[in-house]
Amino acid sequence: MLILGIESSCDDCAAALVRDGETILSQAIHSQFDIHEPFGGVVPELASRNHLEKIVPVVETAMGDADVGWSDLDGVAATYGPGLVGSLLVGLSAAKAIAFSLGIPFQGVNHLEGHLTAIFLEDRTVSFPFLGLIVSGGHTSLYRVEGFGSYQLLGQTRDDAAGEAFDKVAKLLGLGYPGGIVIDRLSRQGDPQAFSFPRAMTSPKTLDFSFSGLKTSVRYFVQKHEPAFIQAHMADLVASFQEAVVDSLIIKLTQAVTSSQLRRIVVSGGVAANSRLRSRLGEVAETEGLDVHFPSPQLCTDNAAMVAAVGYRHLCMGISSPLSLNAVANLLL
Repeated sequence: MLILGIESSCDDCAAALVRDGETILSQAIHSQFDIHEPFGGVVPELASRNHLEKIVPVVETAMGDADVGWSDLDGVAATYGPGLVGSLLVGLSAAKAIAFSLGIPFQGVNHLEGHLTAIFLEDRTVSFPFLGLIVSGGHTSLYRVEGFGSYQLLGQTRDDAAGEAFDKVAKLLGLGYPGGIVIDRLSRQGDPQAFSFPRAMTSPKTLDFSFSGLKTSVRYFVQKHEPAFIQAHMADLVASFQEAVVDSLIIKLTQAVTSSQLRRIVVSGGVAANSRLRSRLGEVAETEGLDVHFPSPQLCTDNAAMVAAVGYRHLCMGISSPLSLNAVANLLL
């Protein structure tokens, strides 16, 4: 079964062709870094307008790279939430139009389900059940995953997502956008123990996360010190901030391992590409005997291959979405 997947939930416009839910034939993506960099974050109106310009060429590129024709498609899948409504509507409308014109099934996909199961596009060794941590610009959520379609929310951020904290701190420090990539790169030159920042929500009574206090702590630190000091110690500053984020994630993961008795962990989402998080979790896995898996960086970011794979599984069960399906900004899983 050949599925065209379309992803446009935020600032990435992506399309992919996936065979039988596991073989990626092509991936095409247009990122909007240059558009949003002057603002230090995603501007929803600009994002949706750019999606309108890029959706057709991106889909055509994915089709061409896979060397398939429209008649070869068996179904079309697109993200319908959560995300920015304007952005979602572009990809959703394109997918519906393609499915309707070809007379093939259309399936709306939950973006979070895509992240939780993206690992299966590359790693056939992962088995259920496992702890799934989605950590991105819009989400920081911890799930117990029993199987495809069976997800139990264990904890989530009560304020900022981890990726959002990276972007806001980068903007505060004048480092540019996207903040996560810039901070990850600069942190390699710094000392993660140079400065002390808070690790919130450490109580084992909850598996929720919080990053707004950490972001505020960095702001107060900057206000307290002279600009020359901040510039001279920038690498140490961002390394210390990043370490606080990583510590917070690991604290909750290890608490979830204890409470759930699950020792298999899958980490996904844009922040899952962070080199320090990968390194630290690798160390924890070795000392604690955990089985930790990450998708490759290209499948950590918002991508259409994971959307196509989820769409395939739904369509195989005889489930499809009506063409009246609407975008849902705060869609739950």
